[in-house]
Amino acid sequence: MKQDRFLTGILIGIGLLILVAVALFFMRQDEKKFLTEKSPYAATYNYVLAVTNQDYKAAYAYLADKEHKPTYDQFRQSFFSGNVNSDNVGVNVGEADVNGDEAFVDLTLVYASSDPFSGGYNNTDRAQLVKQNGEWKLVYMPYNFWAYDWYTEPIKP
Repeated sequence: MKQDRFLTGILIGIGLLILVAVALFFMRQDEKKFLTEKSPYAATYNYVLAVTNQDYKAAYAYLADKEHKPTYDQFRQSFFSGNVNSDNVGVNVGEADVNGDEAFVDLTLVYASSDPFSGGYNNTDRAQLVKQNGEWKLVYMPYNFWAYDWYTEPIKP
């Protein structure tokens, strides 16, 4: 009889832990929202958010209008073909260094581990932006969010 009560107590405890875990899971799912301010930080943050949400039209709007800008179809195709792949990386957007109409935003790219016995790793890089028509636009982002041939002169045979 005592063993039945003990076992029942353990099962009730496990059930409560499962309910708490499920409740926390659903409560902590914050939906990331686009920032409305017009700053290099906000432009970088919004671009990363749009790319991770696969909203390529919104992401494309943050690209600068400069020579050798990819067309929207080229931009989108870079993600579909796997040339640009942001699936395995997280980004922490850091401080912005503004100098006139040019800005650099510090980024920490957080890569997940490929096996269960090692931790992931971080890499620091910078986004480069220019101010065009009062808005900050990107001219460079790290590899997982940017194709190598955007804004570079094509190689001529």
